[in-house]
Amino acid sequence: MSNVDDPEILLIAERLAVAYGRRIVLRDVDLRIRRGEFWFFLGPNGQGKTSLLRCLLGTLKPQAGRLLRSPSLLGFRNIGFVPQRCDLNPTLPTTVREFVSMGLVGTECPRGERRGRLNEALDRVGLACRVTDDYWSLSGGQRQRALVARALIRRPRLLILDEPTNGLDLPAEESLLEFLAALNRQERLTMLFVTHDLAIAARFGSHFALFHDTTVTAGVGEDVLSEQTLQKTYGLNVVIGRDPAGTATVRLGAGTGTR
Repeated sequence: MSNVDDPEILLIAERLAVAYGRRIVLRDVDLRIRRGEFWFFLGPNGQGKTSLLRCLLGTLKPQAGRLLRSPSLLGFRNIGFVPQRCDLNPTLPTTVREFVSMGLVGTECPRGERRGRLNEALDRVGLACRVTDDYWSLSGGQRQRALVARALIRRPRLLILDEPTNGLDLPAEESLLEFLAALNRQERLTMLFVTHDLAIAARFGSHFALFHDTTVTAGVGEDVLSEQTLQKTYGLNVVIGRDPAGTATVRLGAGTGTR
């Protein structure tokens, strides 16, 4: 594993290939992810989004190519991960304090620093008043915020979120998205957000990676999130516009027959 010297660059993938045995999932992936960028990984199911995340998290070795990381990410202590859903047994009584503190596993955080990190993470997600409550007494939106706090307690340089809005009602989804956008904007926290929701991506993203047929098209805003590239990725007519407030909108139409 090589690393990069530029402190603004967190990750570089060069001609990366991912496979399970002889089955190629991704090939020739090129990415350059810098501090403060808000990336969205988009594409149909089974196109390699989770596989690339596994490579970035170090749980899957690339078949070919190079994956370079900033020295600040080596050892993965400065990467926070928010899964789609809670991976805790619901029959196990667990307080919010205990749940969020699990994020410190593997960080070698000094004992005297742990309470401060816990309080900081809970304050940031608005759950400081629920610290002694049972995790399962929280609403769906609050549980997702606790998952984010569990990642933030690591004080990450990179936050990876795997479909974190799944199952949330609209108010909880909006609250979580606005919080993440503010975190990205105010603290320049780099984020990689996997979603199937094109409207969310168009509204909040600065950079995009479209996964389709073992390839990844990646880059800045309009260079990637265009009607042509989205039609190729999803096989649907796509119309991109802006609402009166200037927010990007995406509307899907009938199938084009292409895949």
